[in-house]
Amino acid sequence: MMESNPIDRRKFLARAAVTGAAIPVAAMASGTANATDFNNAAADNGKFPFPTDNDLRVLLTGDAGTGTPAQWAVADAIRELHTRETLSMALGLGDNIYELGPNGVDDGQFAAKFEDPNHGLDFPWAMALGNHDNTAVFPGDGGWLLRGDDEVAYHSRSRRWWMPSRYYSVRVPEENPVVEFFVLDLNPLAAYLPPLFVHYWAVDGQYMNEQRAWLDAAIDASPAKWKIACTHHPYLSNGSHGDAGEYDGIPIEPMNGVHAKRFFEEHVVGRCQLILSGHDHSMQVLEPTIESKGTRQIVSGATAKNSHGKTGPRADDRRTLFQNFTDVGFMVMDLNADEVRLRTYTVDIATGTSTLAFDRRLV
Repeated sequence: MMESNPIDRRKFLARAAVTGAAIPVAAMASGTANATDFNNAAADNGKFPFPTDNDLRVLLTGDAGTGTPAQWAVADAIRELHTRETLSMALGLGDNIYELGPNGVDDGQFAAKFEDPNHGLDFPWAMALGNHDNTAVFPGDGGWLLRGDDEVAYHSRSRRWWMPSRYYSVRVPEENPVVEFFVLDLNPLAAYLPPLFVHYWAVDGQYMNEQRAWLDAAIDASPAKWKIACTHHPYLSNGSHGDAGEYDGIPIEPMNGVHAKRFFEEHVVGRCQLILSGHDHSMQVLEPTIESKGTRQIVSGATAKNSHGKTGPRADDRRTLFQNFTDVGFMVMDLNADEVRLRTYTVDIATGTSTLAFDRRLV
């Protein structure tokens, strides 16, 4: 959400829920949504290829698409790191086009808020959809799910941008994979303006039922050592948005993300070693909980915005390895068949220089 917006977000969203989130039906009708395996799209001509090595260095970004000096400063720091330690690929954890999402595949925002800031970072970026990417009325309301399809369509226009479907998986390397990333779309379950009028997008509608069945089968079939879920919305967060089921302190279902919580608990936790998310403009490395069944939550949502120190109700009492709510920055994950190592870097916006703030083997 925009930090400086004068509208009280919680009051606005609560009123929207009471009034039935009156978004025009035409704005929420189904677009394309069938999942495709990421590797089936890897033969697209001209796109940067995925790595074939067993030692991978993966960039983690989230909430990046502002086009502001902060995004450029973080990108400058990433480019400097890339000259010293070659990055294999990137994960973009949603809110790729602030504040309202794109307006068609030819929208200049794709250049201004993705291609131009990331020039020289010439590797595949596996992108997830965020709530701002699906805006209908209020920035980040998640209420126009068709808008996200413009980002899927952009997959065919960019060498970097990889989003062959709204949800998908990618195995790296493709043969004998070390890791499989499961890129999920939980926007129908976590939208502040929920899809009340089109059953296709509903909690028990075709889109989410197909995604659940696909994810269960894909995880079961995965030969990868590491299985990592990539979402915009976190399962757990010490930031101001908070945990699924308690998002933004909103007491109204489904706007509090209760259905996202159930999705995580029924299909992700205990089955993937890590959940990578954005949404909160912070960097967090949380310890696994009893509820997460050993799955660790990581939040990397500070690529262009920070939380200005604002935290959620769990920030002081939940066990964490690292959390930062005041800086912009990025994360780098080094993976091989034996271990997963994570580093976080804070970035000075004025100079574009980075500082290593956390470095630890996680598994």
